[in-house]
Amino acid sequence: MTRSATGTEFAWAALGGDPALLSRLSTVTREGTLAARLPVRELARACVGVCALAGAELTAVRTGGGVPEVRVDDGAVATAFVSERQLRVGGRASVSFAPLSRFWRTADGWVRTHANYPHHRARLLEALELPADASVETVGSHLAGRSAAEVEETVYAAGGLAVALRTAARWAAHEQGAAVARHPLVDRETVDEAVPSAPWVPARLSGDPLRPAAGVRVLDLTRVIAGPVATRTLALLGADVLRVDPPRPPEDPDAHADTGFGKRSTRLDLAVRADRRAFEELLAGADVLVTGYRPGALDRFGLTPEPLAVRRPGLVVAQLSAWGRYGPWSGRRGFDSLVQAATGIAEAEGTAGRPGALPAQALDHGTGYLLAAAVLRSLTERSRTGGTRLVRPSLARTAAWLVDGLARPAEEVARASQERPRDPYEPGLWLTGTDSDLGPLTYARSPVSIAGGPADWTRPPGRWGTDAARWVRAAGPDRGTDGPGPGTTRGDG
Repeated sequence: MTRSATGTEFAWAALGGDPALLSRLSTVTREGTLAARLPVRELARACVGVCALAGAELTAVRTGGGVPEVRVDDGAVATAFVSERQLRVGGRASVSFAPLSRFWRTADGWVRTHANYPHHRARLLEALELPADASVETVGSHLAGRSAAEVEETVYAAGGLAVALRTAARWAAHEQGAAVARHPLVDRETVDEAVPSAPWVPARLSGDPLRPAAGVRVLDLTRVIAGPVATRTLALLGADVLRVDPPRPPEDPDAHADTGFGKRSTRLDLAVRADRRAFEELLAGADVLVTGYRPGALDRFGLTPEPLAVRRPGLVVAQLSAWGRYGPWSGRRGFDSLVQAATGIAEAEGTAGRPGALPAQALDHGTGYLLAAAVLRSLTERSRTGGTRLVRPSLARTAAWLVDGLARPAEEVARASQERPRDPYEPGLWLTGTDSDLGPLTYARSPVSIAGGPADWTRPPGRWGTDAARWVRAAGPDRGTDGPGPGTTRGDG
């Protein structure tokens, strides 16, 4: 066991945490986990560490006692960071990437595309003026004669997803890269000075294990990995998480299964009056709203911070994005693999002139744990001073942190790593299984470990979109032994 690394200290400071609490965190290091040229292991360790520490801090608020110890084990972290690869549904492995989601050589470099969803594949091929059934060979031959930058702009203009490979230096000089670098690791602010809300006075926790987010209601409007990882973690810690998706397009079943532990899932079309009314009723009883759609996509429904502070004083609003809510790319869609390509990560991890990739979708997973940590810290701050809280992480900002060597020189990362004792790593130690409506599941355990806290989720994932659009517990000051959520003043929606 060793004390937490500087990367953890940097992340904890970015979340506004008390540095004295870092003494409650210890680390188990293991050989062979998340090996890469960039300090991926340190990023993963830091993101999970601050998430666990934020949960422990909230546990102390809920119990009136001291902050429990937390432990970060590299083995648990590395296994969880590839949870989508570890998942088995009825013994079947999940499929991570579609054939057209890959790097392509262009006339002047490389371009990365993302086409896992059918509508993204369709828009990519339409932008390239290729038939809907175009093969990998056909697409490759076509792209070989075009410039990477031109493909990037053409595909994005058509609503598809493509990013030209850049070095870290080129990204730093890019207008979007410079905009990202000017922001903190997680943007945090209070948005309701004109509509103040009283501090949260949570009921004392009871039960074994202690779940610091017990009684907290989370509306989960996220897809793919980062947002669902965050809300999956909040569910582990006791939150009532209801994921809300539009009916179309359907979510990938394996992606939903991997990140659906502990949650319920419903479908609402916010453009339909009856569904919008149901959503507003949910929002009136929510304590946390997490969104993962591209910036601006939900604005027409009034889901921006200032109107939310008026309608639902005391709400914690967490807005996740790929590129950040600033700069010329703020309105663009993005995924982990695309951000790796744009920010210099893929170039740094490449070999023999070909781009590479991190050993995990670490930007997604890391940002997911940062998001969960920011929500937990916001609940703690809400208990002290009140206020509607806003937190905004992004994959691009997490990428900048990684490329910068986690805000410290690369030789310091290497030296600290060499000085620590190491234990062997075998991923099977952090896998477990359960029965579910989907069939027998094998899955990665959560890496968030708090003394006296939960070791697993209370329920397996169900089928996508099949739960009722309602909260489990009744609204109001009495939510059973776990007590109310942070909003003592309920909005009327």
